[in-house]
Amino acid sequence: GAASKCDIIIDLTGGTPLFNAHERRDGYLRPDPGNPAAVQKAVFEASGLIGEFEKPRYIHYEADICAHSRSRKTGCTRCLDLCPVGAVTSIGDIVQYDPHVCGGCGLCASACPTGAATYQYPAGTTTFERLRVLLEAYEEAGGKEPVLLLHDERHGAEMISMMARGGNGLPANVLPFLLNEVTSVGIDFFAAALGYGATQIAILVGPEKAHELEGLAGQMALAETVMEGLGYGGGRVHLLDEQDPDAVAARLHALPQRKGAPAGRFLAMGGKRSRTMLALHHLHDAAPEPRDLLPLPQGAPFGAVRVDTAGCTLCLSCVSACPTGALVDNEDRPWLGFQEEACVQCGLCRNTCPEQVITLEPRLNFDNAAKATVELNAAEPFLCVRCGKPFGIKSSIERVAEQLAGKHYMFRDPSRIQQMMMCDECRVIAEFEVEDTPLKGPARPVTRTTDDYLREREIEEARA
Repeated sequence: GAASKCDIIIDLTGGTPLFNAHERRDGYLRPDPGNPAAVQKAVFEASGLIGEFEKPRYIHYEADICAHSRSRKTGCTRCLDLCPVGAVTSIGDIVQYDPHVCGGCGLCASACPTGAATYQYPAGTTTFERLRVLLEAYEEAGGKEPVLLLHDERHGAEMISMMARGGNGLPANVLPFLLNEVTSVGIDFFAAALGYGATQIAILVGPEKAHELEGLAGQMALAETVMEGLGYGGGRVHLLDEQDPDAVAARLHALPQRKGAPAGRFLAMGGKRSRTMLALHHLHDAAPEPRDLLPLPQGAPFGAVRVDTAGCTLCLSCVSACPTGALVDNEDRPWLGFQEEACVQCGLCRNTCPEQVITLEPRLNFDNAAKATVELNAAEPFLCVRCGKPFGIKSSIERVAEQLAGKHYMFRDPSRIQQMMMCDECRVIAEFEVEDTPLKGPARPVTRTTDDYLREREIEEARA
């Protein structure tokens, strides 16, 4: 039952760590208690942790485009599932990031389908600008078939240095690309790198990331699926987790020579979604086997929405739940539209639909129709039987009226059925016109005016 508040912890228990992904917790040191040298090193390190420092905010979060939840219906949970330190928590319709716990791995930003979570170390599109300049300069210098080597400062830079000092170094066509965390890249980065001319991408990871590779593996698989489907062939993205510099060098030297897409000159502008689609469209336009429709595995952040129109009542609850505006309505008539390029397959529409008539189809649609709004369902509006104003859906109102007429005690009177077929304004008026309505009050008194008072005075004066 004891409690302690402190900034530095030296854990000598040797048991289960106090925190998930404890190596990312600043001030938490956990040496092997059976190794005196490791314990002494931890004590010396702790003694040097003095003063204050400003912890970076690795993640920028935009709640407006988060696809986590709407009205207590859960959609996307990628960031919650992948965060190794528990820095992301659900607080209803959105999630909350604890910057003091966040270790900066970037897995949430890598997998976020809408770009609500973006990696800010560095901020903005700096990483994509560096990538474009690097590959353009390599091509202008006469380089052929570039391979991009993603690495971090802690593990990757040291491995590259040891390969250079004790071996043959990197192959001539392998271009090192420094990142704060290699796990922060996603499909937008892979598509941009391949679109800028990289033929292959190698990712150098350290042993401390062994439990953080699930999200990265999913993004790698998605990139491989796209390249395979467009005819470029698979084997474009490689994970290098060897701890021996010679083994890493051997794998890099053994990479086969591959042809990639012609280097694009597009700018990685806008949010994550727009950056990704710019690169993917370039890859599609230059593909050996361009396909307008490319099937994707379940969980992919691209796809279509299917609606069973026979069961759809056009309640439009899916429209209000959609976080990206992929589902739209028409304020003038019962109508449901869909823009495929905006859909992130979060599943909120499917989980919200009361009739359960919505299904998701993961795919990439490169046709121009994906950018347009297409009709999913439409119906004829019902006209108010009193004023003729359009409201509701004709088929639904007629079906309900048919089911209630003469079968429910409250609707035995035909006038009640007629009220149900009126708009909201006429229904109120009709209700007060009924003689026995409990809502009807006594007759309103006649308003007295000056003329009334003058007339009464004249009558009294005549009598006098």
